Amino acid sequence: MASGKRRTARPPDRPTAAFAVVGKALRKVDATAKVTGVTKFADDLFLPRMLYAKLLRSPHPHARIVSIETSQALAVPGVKAVLTGRDLPIPFGILPVSQDEHALALDKVRFVGDPVAAVAATTEEAATAALDHIAVRYEPLRAFPDALDSVQHPEPQIHDYADRGNLHKLIDLEFGDVDAGFAAADLVREDTFFFEGSTHLPMEQHAAVADWSPDGKLTLWSSTQTPHYVHRALATVLELPAARIRVIACPNGGGFGGKSDPFSHELVAAKLAIITGRPVKITLTREEVFYCHRGRHPTLMWVRTGVTKDGEITAMHFRSLLDGGGYGSYGVASTYYTGALQTVTYPVPRYKFQGARAFTNKPPCGPKRGHGTPQPRFALEVHIDKLAEQLGLDPAELRLKHLVPRDSLTANWLKIGSMGLGECIRKVIDGSGWKGKFRKLPPGKGIGLACSSYITGAGLPIYWNAMPHSGVQLKCDRGGGVTVFCGSTEIGQGSDSILAAIVAEVLGLDPFDIAVVTGDTDLTPVDLGSYSSRVTLMTGNAAIQAAERARAIIARHAAAKLAVPVEHVGFSAGRVFDVERPDRGLSFGEAVRLAEAAEGTVGTVGSYTPPPSPGKYRGSGVGPSPAYSYSACVAEVDVDASTGVVRVPKIWIAHDVGRAINAATVMGQVEGSVYMGLGEALMEEMAYRGNRNVMHKIPSLLEYKSPTTLEMCDVVTYLVEDPDPNGPFGAKECGQGPLLPVPPAVANAVYDAVGVRIDEVPITPEKVFKALKAKAKGEPGRVGPKAFPDIPWPAPTRVPPPWDGGDGTAIDGGRGRQKVEKAARH
Repeated sequence: MASGKRRTARPPDRPTAAFAVVGKALRKVDATAKVTGVTKFADDLFLPRMLYAKLLRSPHPHARIVSIETSQALAVPGVKAVLTGRDLPIPFGILPVSQDEHALALDKVRFVGDPVAAVAATTEEAATAALDHIAVRYEPLRAFPDALDSVQHPEPQIHDYADRGNLHKLIDLEFGDVDAGFAAADLVREDTFFFEGSTHLPMEQHAAVADWSPDGKLTLWSSTQTPHYVHRALATVLELPAARIRVIACPNGGGFGGKSDPFSHELVAAKLAIITGRPVKITLTREEVFYCHRGRHPTLMWVRTGVTKDGEITAMHFRSLLDGGGYGSYGVASTYYTGALQTVTYPVPRYKFQGARAFTNKPPCGPKRGHGTPQPRFALEVHIDKLAEQLGLDPAELRLKHLVPRDSLTANWLKIGSMGLGECIRKVIDGSGWKGKFRKLPPGKGIGLACSSYITGAGLPIYWNAMPHSGVQLKCDRGGGVTVFCGSTEIGQGSDSILAAIVAEVLGLDPFDIAVVTGDTDLTPVDLGSYSSRVTLMTGNAAIQAAERARAIIARHAAAKLAVPVEHVGFSAGRVFDVERPDRGLSFGEAVRLAEAAEGTVGTVGSYTPPPSPGKYRGSGVGPSPAYSYSACVAEVDVDASTGVVRVPKIWIAHDVGRAINAATVMGQVEGSVYMGLGEALMEEMAYRGNRNVMHKIPSLLEYKSPTTLEMCDVVTYLVEDPDPNGPFGAKECGQGPLLPVPPAVANAVYDAVGVRIDEVPITPEKVFKALKAKAKGEPGRVGPKAFPDIPWPAPTRVPPPWDGGDGTAIDGGRGRQKVEKAARH
């Protein structure tokens, strides 16, 4: 403006195109308001004052919504809008197969804490007060407190799309003739285990701010791990063009998988911003974070394994029953994960997996650090220890003798690349003095071993498509700086610094000369999110591709200036030079200016798509990964036999990271995983009052027990580098896999210390004391589940393993049958 005066925010005399868009939106909102009672104040559209939103949550675990009356809430001073489920009728969900959530419950609530209405007001206090003036009439329904109850009672259904009754998902997969494998075994053992549910406990609660601009564009700032999927959910539920939505993922104060779903509060804040024309902020209380949950599934497991006298596995049959809570979330994938990775540590030539996920009337479960794999790993590693004892073998030697070979295929068609588990085991048994301690420590002191593996990114996206999983744009500026744009999200795991380090390595720069812009759907290319330990490998490979393309452009023009072949151009220490005569060169900024003068702005792109999975059967999308990390852990425990109290003074852990791009951050991730695994092993649980309305017992940081600095053990960390060809510079994941072996290592150590088996977590003093009392009476010294329920499994999907002539497809799929028959004929 030529006058330099500040223009006031008021509509122009004649509507512009942008205001026409807003006017159309307001007319639609006004029409909606007449039907639903939503109040809108058009005169507030241009006021910059923030509104604050609060959610009214259900006091019932399972009930039909008969009516909602909001008029009294609208009359509370400061209240600007009230929403109910009718204002957001379109369902959403993270998985295409589980679009079963509404931003506000539409006709039924499915757990205590399910949101049913929302208020926006000028203060949080006014919004909170208004919640008390919303009258909701419910018709209570029978509630299902746990998975066993859901198995036994198919009605009333929590969701009508479940595979059967209240069983959300049923899976039956068979790889090879399992019965023949058991017949060939010298020993067949069965065990039953239970892994209690736990939550993520990030220090930062969930929060979001939404703004609806005068030109009809929505911006959402959110504490999310998956801005791309939030963006998709907003477009679907709000019926807005995706190009008019911007999601900015703020740096997370902890995620651990708990911020991987699109959430009700994000959608509600966005809708309230649209109808009020004012920015809306919503911050969940700690109690509400417990209701959001999406944490570890409580899982009942049964495993039957046949082995030879030297511990070689001949066959394995694994069953899991997951308590999924009230909604689908990632649950279908979680169920498959409880059976996917049993085959990637020790060879399993014949394998059968049956998995079930039950709907229950509790907050929905989802992906917590290790997503679906800590539960079966606990069962398998304790089960292996029991087999070793029956065979009279050292459990460390048994494991070392039977490891999956590198560059191989498993029975369920997972492709193994680099495999450093053997070296991990050797590191921890040597460092801990295993051979001098196992079964040799005084009573009350024990030592235990466990191993694990985890994916480095999922092989398939959440919604299947042929596009890249991660993209990077790179801009070189004339001053010698470089900016990297990527949709990945920093959740404390160091992904921003990894991007800077990788680009700096390729271009020969200091990482501090690299600017990183991430997690903004308007400014950055798509990255699918910070989950499944995918960011270093996928965004890293995309960044390498973009940086190498920029390097090629710059090198071409630097070579001409230096009069040397382009292959003689090197990049290091901020210089571009002749590798034969390093004194002849240019600064990086000078080289960029040469390239820009010749070709224009130096900007490149890179992208990454994982290699295709060899498995082609239904369910093969869960488990494949570009690379698998491996971990081994030894835990030392002190058990007080008079109280049952278990203390863990020290843990030795080795992790096959492929290549440590930043060793300090890798060790931080490994030790953070140990901390979280220790909490799950000894104390953490999402406990509910099953006979009191399925209420959460302890939805607060005061009562939900997790380790403090007093309970945290000393950790000796070994990084094993076995570079994987699919990783950037050989790198693999480190943020989730090291959690997996900690709970079973502690359980095995407790047995070594006092001779009792606690076949469930958490391993509380009450359970240890109960097992010790039973042992003293001459009864089995064990606490754990006694049986696995009868479940109506579907017809099995039979997939011949590679060594039986299979091609990765199910036998009944045609191609697989033909190949098996052809192999049999020859």
